[in-house]
Amino acid sequence: MEKIRASEVLDLVEYERVRDAMRARIIDTKQRRRLSVGDNLTLLFENRDTVLFQIQEMVRTERIVKDAAIQDEVDTYNALVPDPGELSATLFIEIPEIARMSQEQVRQAVNRFQGLERGCVTLAVGSHEIPARFEEGRSKEEKMSAVHFLRLPVPLPAREALSGGAPARIVVSHPRYRAEAEIPQAMRQELLLDLA
Repeated sequence: MEKIRASEVLDLVEYERVRDAMRARIIDTKQRRRLSVGDNLTLLFENRDTVLFQIQEMVRTERIVKDAAIQDEVDTYNALVPDPGELSATLFIEIPEIARMSQEQVRQAVNRFQGLERGCVTLAVGSHEIPARFEEGRSKEEKMSAVHFLRLPVPLPAREALSGGAPARIVVSHPRYRAEAEIPQAMRQELLLDLA
């Protein structure tokens, strides 16, 4: 999948003109690309459109107008655009009861996922099991991030199995959290486009 170029990022005025339509399109896209795995984990599979939208929103929110600063945003977020033969996702640790929790309780709830990045998240397609590679530096021994970026390199036999209709699911096998979720047909089609 082609990386985003700074020249594709609209300036603030241009973006305001198209933002509502772009936002509606991306919300629809993300619905097909979002997968809850149990009660506390959600994966959002990223593509060029979702990443470009994120860049546009950052430029808008931060009121970024300098070319160098826009290029910095593009360089940062391009890490989320999947490389050929792989999927890219943002993983969110979600705590539904967060509004009733103290800051310490939230920290403890998120920290129970320590070690998640050590082979605990896999894409299972037929007989193929593909461990997720997490971005480095998002967890420390004493503090776990609630947002992680991961990649799933999908070898050709697994891609063929995915396009051939083999069962596909995300499996989380952490000592303190076990869950799995089937990949629905609409999402399967999106992921096959990413891998094409």
